[in-house]
Amino acid sequence: MRTHFFADSLIAGIISTLLLSPVAFAQTPASSKASLQGSSELLWLGQAGFRIKSPNGKMILIDPWITGGPKTPPMYKNDLAAIGSIDLLLVTHAHVDHIGDAPALAKMNNTKLYGPADMVTPLITLGILPADLGHRFNKTGRVTPLPGIKVTAVQAEHSSLLVWKNPATDKMESHPAGEAMGYIIELENGFKIWHMGDTGLFGDMKFISEHYKPDLVLIPIGGNFTMAPDDAAFALRTWVKPKMVIPMHYNSNPMTKGTLAEFQEAMKGSLIKIIPMTEGETIQF
Repeated sequence: MRTHFFADSLIAGIISTLLLSPVAFAQTPASSKASLQGSSELLWLGQAGFRIKSPNGKMILIDPWITGGPKTPPMYKNDLAAIGSIDLLLVTHAHVDHIGDAPALAKMNNTKLYGPADMVTPLITLGILPADLGHRFNKTGRVTPLPGIKVTAVQAEHSSLLVWKNPATDKMESHPAGEAMGYIIELENGFKIWHMGDTGLFGDMKFISEHYKPDLVLIPIGGNFTMAPDDAAFALRTWVKPKMVIPMHYNSNPMTKGTLAEFQEAMKGSLIKIIPMTEGETIQF
């Protein structure tokens, strides 16, 4: 187990105890049931897929490419039910490595799938997702899907296309699926996580960071479809400047060749804390 300590205050203006106390991060195997009182937990499922356990015990699942993900931990890949009960389901865009098993999990948990408006609509009209299990929203739209938890949709510089096998014809079809998004997820204690989704560089990363003030950023580094390690480092060092960052969207696709080592090299000299993860590990914060 590795533990990282941060003396900086988490969020200006939040509860004074959070401002005055150091925060401990612990990385553990996914099977660990250890928890910290009043803490949150982040599990990396591979690629851009994460499960967040909020301070009040709510489970938030993002971009669950599980059964098809080459790096998904076997305990989840072979049994979707092992993910557990899901209270909130977020999808950034319709590419298969992000939408993945989201419709199946929405139906399994009777949980609404929140996502880009023009992605959720074809899911419903094609019969992939029941209408009552889809929630449409767009960039700068904010929702409060659970008590004390806020999610704001923000810009991502990327595309979105839904590829679907039509059961009537047994043929694959491509359907427009709106625009990709990222999410600012604010937990009950005010801690903010920016899941960037798939994105390239764009100048308004600076605006998003200054306006929403994320504490932890989940950033793609694989290249080809998203930022490469050097571009991700440029964004963090120049515009975003969070306290902590977790690199994602690498190590799962031979077309995304960016590596953790390249990212760490590009971040040398920065005070931003890099928290490297292995698929299946959890972090408590």
